[in-house]
Amino acid sequence: MNHLPLIIKREYLTKVRNKSFIVMTFVSPLVGVALIAVVAYLSQLNNDKLRSIAILDDTGLVSGLFENTEYTSYKVLDGITLESAKELVETDGDFGLLYISKSKDSLNVVDRVRFFSDESPSLSIISGLERKIEKKLSETKLQLDGMDLDKIKASITSVNIAQETFSGQKTSKLDSYLKLGFGGAAGYLLFMFIIIYGNMIMRSVIEEKTSRIIEIIISSVKPIQLMMGKIIGTSLAGITQFAIWLVLGGILVFALTAILGISIADLQTPQQQMMQDAMANPTVSNEVQLAIQSFFNLPLANLMIAFLLFFIGGYLLYSSLYAAVGAAVDNETDTQQFMLPIIMPLILSVYVGLFTVIEDPHGTVSTVFSFIPFTSPVVMLMRIPFGVPIWQQVLSLAILLSTFAFTVWFAAKIYRVGILMYGKKPSYKELFKWLRY
Repeated sequence: MNHLPLIIKREYLTKVRNKSFIVMTFVSPLVGVALIAVVAYLSQLNNDKLRSIAILDDTGLVSGLFENTEYTSYKVLDGITLESAKELVETDGDFGLLYISKSKDSLNVVDRVRFFSDESPSLSIISGLERKIEKKLSETKLQLDGMDLDKIKASITSVNIAQETFSGQKTSKLDSYLKLGFGGAAGYLLFMFIIIYGNMIMRSVIEEKTSRIIEIIISSVKPIQLMMGKIIGTSLAGITQFAIWLVLGGILVFALTAILGISIADLQTPQQQMMQDAMANPTVSNEVQLAIQSFFNLPLANLMIAFLLFFIGGYLLYSSLYAAVGAAVDNETDTQQFMLPIIMPLILSVYVGLFTVIEDPHGTVSTVFSFIPFTSPVVMLMRIPFGVPIWQQVLSLAILLSTFAFTVWFAAKIYRVGILMYGKKPSYKELFKWLRY
């Protein structure tokens, strides 16, 4: 008799009725949204801080160069010494003092620019000051050499190579990063899902084994049915939890915005201001338009179907290994010796995807790892946005599912023997012996 549906139902209901599961399901979104609210509030406080920078320029070259911004104000000091300027800045509570000392060569001030402050200035502040001074000095030197700045600026040419496929589909440089982003997000989601819910399956097996209830269940249920029931039931519970997280998270974010008046989208940070300034550049704006066009040119239907199939296949493959590990040991401490061979392929797949797929998605390394079943769920998902032939996707999926079937048989052998073994820490040698039973 097939007891698989009953086992799936039992595992699902046991998980969703568990107090810790219920608490984590409803507390996790609260914690996540609370962290977002705290970060948003602190960012808002930080953005309201206006920094005042005093400028003492003995050369007179750049004193009038700086203009006040939303986050920084500048005031020029004239006719005082450096020590007096320091005292004045400290008395007024200014953020810092930019000092440019005079030299024999009025333009040779590269090593004579210093910034004084009580606290270490941020990288963006120092970089912004350096860029303005460098630009001013460069233009001044060119003018002294008799150069016409207007002609020089007019001669500067920006080349943006238009990319287009032989079929006429336009792409851009951002296109590759957009594709890698989709693949990376899919691979990372699978990685986290396997880690979180694979461990849940393993702990479930260990708990039932140590409570000896498994001895009663195994008398009327085949080990492979029990193992598959645990995998599928726990997976459905995980999907339920994930769906609740999404719904509650959305509701809480909306409530947070409405009640506290904290709008994450409206927060203006210096980085966001830089992005807005960049968007005003026609070249950048065209790149963004090409990126949006590239998004709609992605094989979205292929991506969604492949993500679903490879996600399920990869999760079932690793879940069966987690279940086998849980059956082979008596407590979670003993699982550590068996976890490394399971985790390493996952980590390897992420690194291969990030460091090889973006450079050469159809190269030998990327292609080979997209067919290896323990890495294909991540690497193939990263390759598909770059255009992978359907036959390669089908072959990779077939290899993955075949490996899953073999792994289930392999894991069921360990599960059948290990589920009734107590009091002894198994070795790899003993695990191979169990396969012959």
